[in-house]
Order: sequence, then structure tokens, then C-alpha cells
Amino acid sequence: MREIYGLTDSKLFGICVQVTQEPNSAEEILQEVYLKVWRRAASFDPARASPITWMCTIARNSAIDWRRAHRAPTMVSDDHITTLADDRMDVEQALSDQQERARIFHCMETLGAKQREAIRSAFFGGLTYAELAISKNVPLGTMKSWVRRGLAQLKDCLGHG
Repeated sequence: MREIYGLTDSKLFGICVQVTQEPNSAEEILQEVYLKVWRRAASFDPARASPITWMCTIARNSAIDWRRAHRAPTMVSDDHITTLADDRMDVEQALSDQQERARIFHCMETLGAKQREAIRSAFFGGLTYAELAISKNVPLGTMKSWVRRGLAQLKDCLGHG
């Protein structure tokens, strides 16, 4: 475990700091990450991901979980309510945006199921290619091809090609 720590602590700490934006909290999260790695070592599957990818995923997910748990709600006092800008768009802009969304949804439906799901997971779910490949149990190159081809089809469908 000492050797694994020595080889990976900088990268995993960097991930934790990047997600949390709090170095002290990132140190605590990193300790938990190594405990999870130790506890879950038997479940590691080298066919699904490299060891560092697996550990990075654990670090990223742990940091995201911490951030969600420690996110303070934003409160606005009554004194400031009258100074808040009304940033609602006008009706014409709302209709235009609605039509554009409808075009995007239509074009998404023209994609194959694998491409559509991969693109949704990547862009709306925030998953990386590696995470998508692991979740679908396909090689990383295959996942990248699915997304790349799907985006090319979307571009053509939307008339941006």
C-alpha cells in the first residue's frame, strides 16, 4: 500500500482538490479514498479499467460526494430581494430557445441507442469516456468512436455541417 500511495497520491490529491477547491478537505477525502481502495481491492477488474483509472474514479466520486454533502444553501436576505435583477428572457427568446431544444431532441432521437445514451451520459451526466466505457463494459476506443460518430450525426442533423 505504501508503494501504491507513493505512486498515486499526487494525482489523486489533485483530483480531490480540483473538485472540492479546499486542500484541507481534499487531504481528508484522500485518506478515505485509500481506505476504499484497500477495502475494494478484491473487486478491481483489470479488464474494465487500469488501476489508476479505477483509483481516479474512486477519488473523483468521493470528492463529488463530499462536495454535495458540504454545499451550503445560498440564502438571500429580504433586504436584497428588491435589488435582484429580473433576468427572465423575453417571450420571443423563450420561443426561439424552445424551438432549438425541440430540434436537438429530434436529432438526438435519430441517433442509435448506444450513441444517444453515451452522449447523454457524457454531456448531461458529466461522465468521462473512461467512466462510460467502464459502465458499458466496452473498450475505451469503442466508446470514443460512439460519441464521436454521434456528435458528427448531430452536427449534420442540426445543419452545422
